[in-house]
Amino acid sequence: MTGPNISLPAAALSIALAGLAAPALAQDDSPGYLDRLATCRAIEEPDARLACYDREVGAVVAASEEGEVRLVDREEVRQTKRKLFGFTIPKGLFGGDDKEDMDLLETSITRVAPYGRSGYLITTEEGSVWQISNPPMRFNPPKTGQTVVFKRAALGSFFIRVNGQLGVKGVRIE
Repeated sequence: MTGPNISLPAAALSIALAGLAAPALAQDDSPGYLDRLATCRAIEEPDARLACYDREVGAVVAASEEGEVRLVDREEVRQTKRKLFGFTIPKGLFGGDDKEDMDLLETSITRVAPYGRSGYLITTEEGSVWQISNPPMRFNPPKTGQTVVFKRAALGSFFIRVNGQLGVKGVRIE
């Protein structure tokens, strides 16, 4: 019997993300996709194990086609973390122990707009919008195309370094 060639790690990643895409499924008491695949692995008889895998992988593929589960690779997770940088998100949202938890983001400015009397709204290439309210007098105005580095600070704020200048305090607003 032949079918789609789906590796177990790929299926496991899909399953790990099932709870993100469909929170209602996570509250169900029935075993999850990964648990059911692990049960298949424990079957010793080859034909029964293959039938179990076919059934359970079929369920994962069907859930994917219905939008309940989405398979993402590490690069997509990394890009998503970059887009969400500056927001408070639950620990473990991306599976595992979040070893790559980001405290610093270096990116480029795609848009600058004035804010208030002396502040700026900065849009990054990831689409996030940051607000600098009261920069010091020595602060050179940011410009499109410049490099910007965001570093976590206290109480949900960030130090924002534009084009190598000293950091100024700011917050993410979008």
